[in-house]
Formats: sequence, structure tokens, C-alpha cells
Amino acid sequence: MKKPLYTVCLVLVIIGGLNWGLIGLLDFNLVTAIFGESFLSQLVYDLVGLSAVYLLMALVTKKE
Repeated sequence: MKKPLYTVCLVLVIIGGLNWGLIGLLDFNLVTAIFGESFLSQLVYDLVGLSAVYLLMALVTKKE
């Protein structure tokens, strides 16, 4: 079983990827639509970015 932090990070990165897909395809930002231009939307972006860094580090340091 994966660590809970890994799972949370994976979900956040997937949400971020889907949001970017919506921006690219439909010019629709789901995070801004839900939270507006607020601290919460900035927090979501920060958490997605930190999650991506965590997953990248987990991938690079993965022991076979």
C-alpha cells in the first residue's frame, strides 16, 4: 500500500493536470471558478506544485 502523503500528492497532481487540460481545451479554469481569485485558489496552486515536486523526488529516489 502507498503512503497516504503519496496518494494525496498524486490526487492533487491529477487535479492540476485536469485543470490545465480544461484551460488548454476550453479556456476554463476550474480552480478559479470554484475559489475565485482568492487566497484559497493560490493555496491550491501551491499545493499542486509542491505535490509535483514531492512525486518527482519520489520517482528520482525510488529504489528498485
